[in-house]
Amino acid sequence: MQIGLPKEIKNHEHRVALTPAGAARLISSGHQVVVQSTAGADSGFSDAAYKQAGALVVPEALQAWSQELVVKVKEPQISEYAFLRPELTLFTYLHLAAFPELAG
Repeated sequence: MQIGLPKEIKNHEHRVALTPAGAARLISSGHQVVVQSTAGADSGFSDAAYKQAGALVVPEALQAWSQELVVKVKEPQISEYAFLRPELTLFTYLHLAAFPELAG
C-alpha cells in the first residue's frame, strides 16, 4: 500500500501522524511511505530521519495526498478538500460535530 503523510496545516497543530519509527515499520512490512517535507519538523522529526527510515520525502502536499492511504492528526482543512477523492482512505480524527455538512 502507498501511504501519504502530509504536513498538518491547522493553526496551532504541531503533531505528526506518523513518526520515522512508524514509517520504518510500515516500510519493513512492504508498504511505501511518502512524506511531505517538514511534516514532522514541529514534532522534532527531520526529513533526514524519514529518509533514513526508508520513506520518500516530497516537496508538495499533493504528492503525499495522492497515495492510497493518507494519515493525519487533524481533520482536513478547507484548502485540503480538493485532495479528497472517492478511492482515498483517510485515517484521521474527524471532528464532524463542528462541520455537520460533512457528516451527511
